[in-house]
Amino acid sequence: MQRRQFIRASAGAALAVPFITKGAKPKIKIGQIGSGHSHASGKLAAIRKLSDDFELIGVAQPREEAKSPIPGSGAYRGVKQMSEEQLLATPGLQAVAIETEVPHLVAAARRAVDAGLHIHHDKPGGTTLGGFRELLRLAERKGVTVQMGYMLRYNPAFQFMYRAVREGWLGEIMEVDAMMGKMGSASLRRELGRYDGGGMFELACHLIDSVVYMLGKPAEVHAFTRRTQDDGVADNQLAVLEYAKATATVRCNHRDSFGFPRRRFQIAGDRGVIEIRPLEPGDHVMLSLSTARGDFKRGTHKVGMTNRGGGRYDGEFADLARVIRGEAKLAWSYEHDLAVQETVLRAAGMPVT
Repeated sequence: MQRRQFIRASAGAALAVPFITKGAKPKIKIGQIGSGHSHASGKLAAIRKLSDDFELIGVAQPREEAKSPIPGSGAYRGVKQMSEEQLLATPGLQAVAIETEVPHLVAAARRAVDAGLHIHHDKPGGTTLGGFRELLRLAERKGVTVQMGYMLRYNPAFQFMYRAVREGWLGEIMEVDAMMGKMGSASLRRELGRYDGGGMFELACHLIDSVVYMLGKPAEVHAFTRRTQDDGVADNQLAVLEYAKATATVRCNHRDSFGFPRRRFQIAGDRGVIEIRPLEPGDHVMLSLSTARGDFKRGTHKVGMTNRGGGRYDGEFADLARVIRGEAKLAWSYEHDLAVQETVLRAAGMPVT
């Protein structure tokens, strides 16, 4: 998605609606495939919380993980367990959240889409470009929605930033500087070791989604990877995304004791700057303007955000419900999602196949 397309798309869509409209609307029948993704329990909790919108049919493991037990506690307590085949054959099923382990995301998603179902596809778009491209082509033929699970899309601070860029508050964008890291535990390092792209692939994809949303697909991507431990995991990474008049740097560090409070996203133009730090909960931004814009005078402001009753993932599923009902159009296109997947692979130094 190029920047002009971003302006058209975001101007015509409600990006974050972390609450639902009360009323007698029929509930959307939804299920979940997989419990192995790092976001799986949180996504299920959000679906259950939005009970005015969704009727949760049950949770199934994908064929590839059929022998893996589904948890019975926390968000999974009291949820019906079934096979993937049983779930996909449920009469009236409309949507499925794909929450498998990352290597199985696209395969499970294809089966759901082939059954004519809308999907929430957790991040990233699998481990290849070709597989994800075929999934999106299938979804387009079937006329169903693929909503990617890049949670920062619905973060109040990020939505404020999208608005500011869309409306030209910052002028011509010159630079983006973003970082998303943490101290990786032994189990996380084993998980990251499954992908040559390490944390840039598995975690910093959230940041890349927002960069591409606002600036479009980069002309060039340069990946710098350091493997600092004997396990060979890519744990200290930098990607530089080149644009005609801008550069974006994205860092991911899995040996950062202060990774969460240091997570940041800063975007600077020739008329203003926005800094989001930390990224979550997204309750404020620092906004600097060379000229007055909207309700904000020239100068630097700490702008508080209002999160209207939503948890980390509530906005995603509230928006998905509205899209399925035809009340809104998803603000992220197939074209955008494919550009993100390609950029993520390049930024992580992975093959683009």
